[in-house]
Amino acid sequence: MIVLQPTQRTKLDASDDTQFYDMPRFVTHVDDGFIQQLTDLYRERLQPNTRILDLMSSWVSHLPDEVSFAHVEGHGLNQEELARNPRLNHSFVQDLNRDPKLPLADQSFDAVLNTVSVQYLQYPEAIFHEIHRVLKPGGIAIVSFSNRMFYQKAIQIWRDGTEASRVELVQSYFRAVPGFSEPEVIARPAQIPAWLQMMGLAGGDPFYAVIASRQ
Repeated sequence: MIVLQPTQRTKLDASDDTQFYDMPRFVTHVDDGFIQQLTDLYRERLQPNTRILDLMSSWVSHLPDEVSFAHVEGHGLNQEELARNPRLNHSFVQDLNRDPKLPLADQSFDAVLNTVSVQYLQYPEAIFHEIHRVLKPGGIAIVSFSNRMFYQKAIQIWRDGTEASRVELVQSYFRAVPGFSEPEVIARPAQIPAWLQMMGLAGGDPFYAVIASRQ
């Protein structure tokens, strides 16, 4: 199923993504409140001693420190960031907008995680098919995001959307792949209006997660 039209996939900066991400960024792209909510969600939904794929990762995975996993595979666009991540057992670099096919075996992971990065996927239908392919039956996919982004690298439909429409969009990505469960949504919008946030008043990053499992 095709979810996006060609114009909706476009980016303001159409240059090679590998050039944009060539320099490592050892910063977090969401606030501490978001990170705590994400780690709590992982603590609740991920099982110890399982195999985890952290897709579009960086130097931190936000996994709970006290939980041990059998294997954590990291993917990203900057090898220095991935090498700094202490939770990864192995990692690889790949531009998913150029090559969506993951070099991973069918049904080889218990969970696939994607954190504050889904807005950069130009061909999400293909990537979500790949997520389904590498998940074991019963395996879970957790896609989390806030309202922050590299604006020039986010796709047009995401840039122009609202927080609510972005949640619906990620749900549509899961629904486009036969064999995913009906996606579950966790939505915790910001507590103050966006215009006050733009004036610099802190209210905490909104937290959104869309979750589905391979049936």
